[in-house]
Amino acid sequence: MRKDVRILLVGEPKVGKTSLIMSLVSEEFPDDVPLRAEEITIPADVTPERVPTHIVDYSEAEQSDEQLYQEISKANVICIVYSVNNKKSIEKVTSHWIPLINDRTDKDSRVPLILVGNKSDLVEHSSMETILPIMNQYSDIETCVECSAKNLKNISELFYYAQKAVLHPTGPLYCPEEKEMKPSCIKSLTRIFKVSDLDNDGILNDKELNFFQRTCFNMPLAPQALEDVKNVVRKNIMDGVEDNGLTLKGFLFLHTLFIQRGRHETTWTVLRRFGYDDDLELHQEYLFPLLKIPADCTTELNHNAYLFLQSVFDKHDKDRDCALSPDEVKDLFKVFPYMPWGPDVNNTVCTNDQGWITYQGYLSQWTLTTYLDVQRCLEYLGYLGYSIICEQESQAAAITVTRNKRIDLQKKQTQRSVFRCNILGARGSGKTSFLQAFLGRNLLKQRKIREDHKSFYSINTTYVYGQEKYLLLHEVMPDFDFLSEEDLACDVVCLVYDVNNPRSFEYCAKVYKQYFMDSKTPCMMIASKSDLHEARQHYSLTPLDFCRKNKLHPPQPWTCNTVDAPNKDLYTKLTTMAMYPHMAQADLKSSTFWLRASVGATVFAVLGFAMYRAILKQR
Repeated sequence: MRKDVRILLVGEPKVGKTSLIMSLVSEEFPDDVPLRAEEITIPADVTPERVPTHIVDYSEAEQSDEQLYQEISKANVICIVYSVNNKKSIEKVTSHWIPLINDRTDKDSRVPLILVGNKSDLVEHSSMETILPIMNQYSDIETCVECSAKNLKNISELFYYAQKAVLHPTGPLYCPEEKEMKPSCIKSLTRIFKVSDLDNDGILNDKELNFFQRTCFNMPLAPQALEDVKNVVRKNIMDGVEDNGLTLKGFLFLHTLFIQRGRHETTWTVLRRFGYDDDLELHQEYLFPLLKIPADCTTELNHNAYLFLQSVFDKHDKDRDCALSPDEVKDLFKVFPYMPWGPDVNNTVCTNDQGWITYQGYLSQWTLTTYLDVQRCLEYLGYLGYSIICEQESQAAAITVTRNKRIDLQKKQTQRSVFRCNILGARGSGKTSFLQAFLGRNLLKQRKIREDHKSFYSINTTYVYGQEKYLLLHEVMPDFDFLSEEDLACDVVCLVYDVNNPRSFEYCAKVYKQYFMDSKTPCMMIASKSDLHEARQHYSLTPLDFCRKNKLHPPQPWTCNTVDAPNKDLYTKLTTMAMYPHMAQADLKSSTFWLRASVGATVFAVLGFAMYRAILKQR
């Protein structure tokens, strides 16, 4: 909502603009009326909407046209005052004032107008018959008020309606000519309905309606009030109530009714609670709440965020197969203004045999987005209504900012759950295959992936000493002459070479010597395509001798040319290295160290799967 409201009064001389302001302030008709009242500010605590209000007078005798134009440009609402006993002042409303104001304001953001008929104490008839055609002609006119500065009639109401026209404008919500809500309003309320429909059955049941009511208005509805609301809908439209709950059709009808009855504030309260601004766009402050991320810190989702995302998954996994079909994904993202996931997502995370994103893959994709682009993650959570459903101040409450990596090294332990591994190697060395194998895909399955659907990332869970962690693999393009800070910033480096290509290892050796030899980032050498004949590498040292000389692990043989899913032991080793970078190379090379990590991973992977199956049964 706006922080303040600026009301400008214009009109012909002697219609009573100044008298209206002075009668409001002093609560009595002034004996001596100046040519123009000074600007006054009404404090927030004495206005119905709790917003400071500035009231500005205009005097043709004291102000120039240029000053008038400046005031029009600054005003949030303009009251055009006419005298009910002066036909000329009424005619001037359409012949002079409305055209003048429209010429001075942008067509797409017209300022709301209030027509004010003053001096009603001097006549016995109403001017409404003359004014109604004008109101129908100009959509900018919010309302018309007849009042009397002398008798103090409708003075406070006048300024209340002016304030309301700014804070709860009709324009963005409703088209008077068509007598229906505007498409942008329907679109916004439809998103609100979908977010509030917690079980995604297309109906707001009593529990959901009460949550919605408490969220927007800080109070639940009494059972009788709930029934009254549903009865109003039942009487007026078909299909507005189903299974004793409110359908989208019924929900939209109620808001149309509120607007038609002049209760715009009800609809605006709902829209603003769900993050909308005066143009029915989601506020930047709502989508991108402030989140400070110091250098060398990463961003992860916390436990409550994962619970929320699990509930969103459950809500849209209608067939309960623990995967999201294309239609289910489309339904999930209906509350977004665009489709956030492209076809590459299916090759970034785990999918089922049909190529649909699994529950684990879905959480992995959210984890990836949070780590790589936390602002995008905040935006996505905003569309899903995280702060509203979880009753948090903002989506920032879903994010954990990890401590500086330097502190992790000093303390020799980490609290992080997501670790980044950058994959480097010459073209054709097997980097892409290494990423896809992490998702359980052998060479046969990988050959079915379209070139334009490939991803430079893959993410999945691994277990190290019984702890579930996310390992994020990033394939770095092989431009040896330029590796960016992002290419180098990671928790562990994987250097991949093709054992069958005699020129493949040289790239890894050069990259290591130039970029990683003196860094504290642990590195692992991968001997890719180990099912093929091992060619002699055209380099001064063999890969094994190079690793010994630089105190690296021996090259790890690896292939994805298998019948079953490729072995995942290497990924566990990489995660372990990322978690314990402070450990000496001798410790990391120790076979017992790797054995303990691998056994722990196997045991907990089995336990984790059993628990996962149990949770799915409950769901």
